[in-house]
Amino acid sequence: MRLPHEGVSSQLELVKRCFEFVRDEIKHSVDFMLNPVTCKASDVLQHGTGYCYAKSHLLAALLRANNVPTGLCYQRLSVGEEGAPYCLHGLNAVYLEQYGWYRIDARGNKPGVNAVFSPPIEALAFPIRGPMERDLPEIWAEPLQCVIDVLESQPSVEQVLLNLPDVQLLD
Repeated sequence: MRLPHEGVSSQLELVKRCFEFVRDEIKHSVDFMLNPVTCKASDVLQHGTGYCYAKSHLLAALLRANNVPTGLCYQRLSVGEEGAPYCLHGLNAVYLEQYGWYRIDARGNKPGVNAVFSPPIEALAFPIRGPMERDLPEIWAEPLQCVIDVLESQPSVEQVLLNLPDVQLLD
């Protein structure tokens, strides 16, 4: 396997390669119904699968290892087409020298989902559609505890689906 950082000449190229590696080479657990449930970056890399949260953990680790400031971000989205129940969706923010903080979503593309690296324009996997959905503005250094709790306590992809993490909105 060729590591995404080999032979890069710029920060933008490095971030794009790492993003595309995680987006395209690591399978989204639900899309492929793949176990085990992963949380830590090393487990995601070892097993080649992870939920959006775990994939964002791997992308953060890869970029941080290459001295690119990277954080974790979340969206609150409807689990279905609209309305309750809601869950968090995990993605990343990366500090690009030319643009500042820029969000990237390595969830993995599929029909109806097309996340790309195209700074300064964000192209995330999911738009905000309803009044209770949100782009949460924080950039976190560590994953939210509710995300870790679900990924570490549920024994299968199916069980995670039944217990997706969510947060209460303050407004």
